Amino acid sequence: MLSNDSTLTRFCTVGRLVLSAAFLLVTGCSSLKPVDLPEQYSAAPAQTTLWSHLDTVRSDDWLHLLNTGDEAIDWRLRLIDSASQSLDLQTFLWKDDETGLKILRNIYEAAERGVHVRILLDDTFTATHDEAILDIDHHPNIEFRIYNPFEHRTSSMLVRQLLNLGDFSRVDHRMHNKVMVVDNRAAIVGGRNLADEYFGNHDAANFRDMEVLTAGPAVQSLSNQFDDYWNSGWSFPVERVINVEPTKSPEEFEAWVLTTVEPGLNEDPTARAQVWKQTAQNAVAGEVLVLGDAPATEDPAAPDELPTQLSQVLIDRMESANEELILVSAYLIPTPELEQTIERAENRGVRVRILTNSLRSNNHVAAHSAYRHHVRRLVDHGAEVHEVRVFAKDRSLYMEEPVGDKHLGLHSKLLLIDDQLSYIGSANMDPRSLRLNTEMGLLINSSEFNKLVREVVALDFHQRNAWYLQPQTDGSLSWVAEDIVLHEQPAESTLQRLEDWFLSVLPIEDEM
Repeated sequence: MLSNDSTLTRFCTVGRLVLSAAFLLVTGCSSLKPVDLPEQYSAAPAQTTLWSHLDTVRSDDWLHLLNTGDEAIDWRLRLIDSASQSLDLQTFLWKDDETGLKILRNIYEAAERGVHVRILLDDTFTATHDEAILDIDHHPNIEFRIYNPFEHRTSSMLVRQLLNLGDFSRVDHRMHNKVMVVDNRAAIVGGRNLADEYFGNHDAANFRDMEVLTAGPAVQSLSNQFDDYWNSGWSFPVERVINVEPTKSPEEFEAWVLTTVEPGLNEDPTARAQVWKQTAQNAVAGEVLVLGDAPATEDPAAPDELPTQLSQVLIDRMESANEELILVSAYLIPTPELEQTIERAENRGVRVRILTNSLRSNNHVAAHSAYRHHVRRLVDHGAEVHEVRVFAKDRSLYMEEPVGDKHLGLHSKLLLIDDQLSYIGSANMDPRSLRLNTEMGLLINSSEFNKLVREVVALDFHQRNAWYLQPQTDGSLSWVAEDIVLHEQPAESTLQRLEDWFLSVLPIEDEM
């Protein structure tokens, strides 16, 4: 599966800068063409005892917020254990750490009991794991596809990037979607990748993230969207792009999976059904609109195929705000259209509150360097900007004990519009999410759900956990927290500040 190398995120940032500069000097065209395969579609919603019983509890679209990592992993495993006929998983990153392997074990057990599993993975972080992907794909009930693959493959990420430099304009467009649909009955949608740090299980640094568990008629739209990606010509069966031999026989891989990781929830069917019933009864009702960018057809880099559908809906809905906009985005680099939308809202008297990463909490320094060009304009025009404290006082909510000196970073992506609309999904408010990568999420029309999200993020904005950026009379900014005021941005070190400054002068913003 995917690497647990903690240097990958920094490498990708640096690599992207190198490639962006090199592309100005190198031209080339892709020799990899989309595949032509028979179309496959999701099965009709399953009619097992579990799902039929839930239908008697409620038949509307209902939503349960997955606010903490513990609940998010438990519900992921519970969904997999509930699958009777189908499991569709689409994700950007999947590591072979404790969390990733725990999910793999449950998926493998589902396949063993006859569930048809389809896995669609972006190719960004697969460089060292072609053999393991083939091992997974060899199960007769698992189909594994790679989205928009690198044609020239090697176990070195740097070498792979360089070998595909002539195809940069295509491979620069990634699939950032994150969804899991079970039996066409229930789904999890949001921002979490499949790795320890997104579920509070990392021993050094963890993310504050958010997702939604949903069931009801809208799940069919999620299945339809998954089908659209699965049937895209840029979703390649792994054997079409991976040219290595599996490292294990199917029997050896089964033994490895079952002995490497302890079983997950170990719920018996009666207990599982009771949890489902109680959750459905207590869940929030809402009108759910599934948002998603269209997958590529002929060329992911073609101007008429750019994935801007989701961003346009979000911007259109922001134009309807009358009282308040709350934006939470791990990486905040407003495009001109977004920046103008925010300012028009402020001119209408709308209160704008923003939470993003500080330099110290950001795992992509280059993203923060691009954000620096916008923060002063945001503050001067009236936005209330907050940045996550890496040692947030309440970070124990989002990571396993002992907390000690573990760092917190923000990975959530959400938007609240007045007291009615909520968006939770995979898209950050930056050019990469709004124009380059494909994204997805749920737009939820429900005052009750809006209130719930508003209540849980209030703690994230609190100065116990976030810096408030306050303009000073001399034109500078101060970072104000509950117990301290800084007159320069919080950083890990002087070296990090120097790196941030250096990257801020490079013309890289459109790639962030």
